[in-house]
Amino acid sequence: MKQILFILLSTLTLSFAEFNYKIENSNFTISQNNNYIYNYHRLRLELEYKHNNFFATFIGDGVNYYGRDFVNSAAFDLFTTLASDTPFDTQSSFNRNDKSANYAKLYRAYVGYDDMTNRIVAGLQNITMGVGRIWNPTNIFNPKNIYALEPDEVYGVLALSYTRYLSETSHIHAVISQRADKSYKYALRYKGYIGFADFALNLVQSNDTKMLGYELEGNLGDTGIELRSEGAYIQSLIHTLAGNQEREFYQMILGADYGFENGITLIAEALYSSKTFNPNELFLNLSSEIVSNMNFSKFYGALSLSYTFNLSWNGSLTYIESFNDSNSRFITPSLTYTINDYSSMTLGGMIYSGDENTEFGHLNNNYYLKYSLAF
Repeated sequence: MKQILFILLSTLTLSFAEFNYKIENSNFTISQNNNYIYNYHRLRLELEYKHNNFFATFIGDGVNYYGRDFVNSAAFDLFTTLASDTPFDTQSSFNRNDKSANYAKLYRAYVGYDDMTNRIVAGLQNITMGVGRIWNPTNIFNPKNIYALEPDEVYGVLALSYTRYLSETSHIHAVISQRADKSYKYALRYKGYIGFADFALNLVQSNDTKMLGYELEGNLGDTGIELRSEGAYIQSLIHTLAGNQEREFYQMILGADYGFENGITLIAEALYSSKTFNPNELFLNLSSEIVSNMNFSKFYGALSLSYTFNLSWNGSLTYIESFNDSNSRFITPSLTYTINDYSSMTLGGMIYSGDENTEFGHLNNNYYLKYSLAF
């Protein structure tokens, strides 16, 4: 009787809850500098639960790589060493043979509460900081990687985050996250409005890193141009060939967005870094929390253009120039055809140009065909 009563009560409670699910299939066929072709396939399951002010999200992936040359390459060996900065593994070990490799990944898993005044989220989540479209120097939790095939696909962090909404234009955000070495990282962020723009102050501290940052974003009068800036002062302990050393530097971005009436959206952004890092330092610090801040050049410029031709076709192009003794550049064009509400196809590339010894010049071009299906 107790078991039956429990089931009835649970069913009654769940009847007032909202469940949503989404299954997404992403399939990339990638040509690596005409040397070989391989396939990258991700099957994603997303579950969402909402009941009154409570919510929960689970996102899990099944990933497969197919292609003998790629699976047996040094680049793939390096890829298998990457992991999330969490106290537990978020992905399984690679099931690998001569032609393919696959693994399962926990992408997001968190629960939360939101009453429009207080928001609490606990679990494997994404911590957002910064206003940059291309670069986010203030986000040393899980920043996007603009140079990756999927820039927004980033590891989650195990964290407890709390937001207190003070008004319609201001809030305080606090974060405690646990890293892979069981140490903790703390963040405090205040966002407000100063009459002409939104602004934010960010503080982040861990055993290895201290960061003080700012954000500023507002419209340029009635022009329709949105201006933004973001900066970070960073002290961090990094690995070098001579041993661990502390580095102190600052980075800043300036950017602008404008949407034309004909459907064209233009983004311009520049990044300055007071210090640069060499390839050895980058390789030794692949698991560092500031790896996305470790740039080869002091100055970068970027332009991003997107255009919707009609309901079915849209295109985009991002151009990044690395200014150094000898410049190099990174270009990512893409053209997307929306088949219906559930599926689309994208043809794109990742093109590198410059002298052999420059940041982008030594890299191989990639071209890909992506098919996406969601239901």
